Amino acid sequence: MLLVLLLGTLQACSGFPRIVVLHDPLTPQEHVTLGESYQAQNNTELAVREFQAALRQQSDYGPALIALGNLSFEAGALQEAEDSYRRALDAVPRQPAASNNLAMVYLLRGDRLDEAERLAKDALAQGGALRPYVLDTLAKIYMRQERYQEARTALEEAVTAAPLENKLLHERLAQSQRELAVAFPASTKP
Repeated sequence: MLLVLLLGTLQACSGFPRIVVLHDPLTPQEHVTLGESYQAQNNTELAVREFQAALRQQSDYGPALIALGNLSFEAGALQEAEDSYRRALDAVPRQPAASNNLAMVYLLRGDRLDEAERLAKDALAQGGALRPYVLDTLAKIYMRQERYQEARTALEEAVTAAPLENKLLHERLAQSQRELAVAFPASTKP
């Protein structure tokens, strides 16, 4: 009996490697939800970790790709943002958030404005809650192209489509209207 106990103790202390298989109990959606929670708390590092965990489970999971693209965009890493949004569009063609956000990358860089317009119009055609945001993007593209009347029309539609309780969106649209008024003063006249 003592020998069995001694052998068991020696085996427990031995340097033999043990293989441990870990199972991630969270789904990709749960990782994204957790990542968004971290992001809302300005904990970017943990947010990125959760979005990447979602992608380890499903490499083409659109919400995680868009979330990583958004973090890259906010950090000014436009090439990384573009790559994430493109991957999201490869996974789910015509995805409105990815289309609009990729259009914003091009707009910020000041290149591929025709492609940015096409992406924004495609996102707009999808409808939904993003409509006022996409119209704002489209208005900014038009401003950059000096198509001021079209920018004015897009902004008017955005203001109409924006929910009244969304104060941040209304502030954003008001800022876009001020930018348009500076660029093209006649656009503010009825």
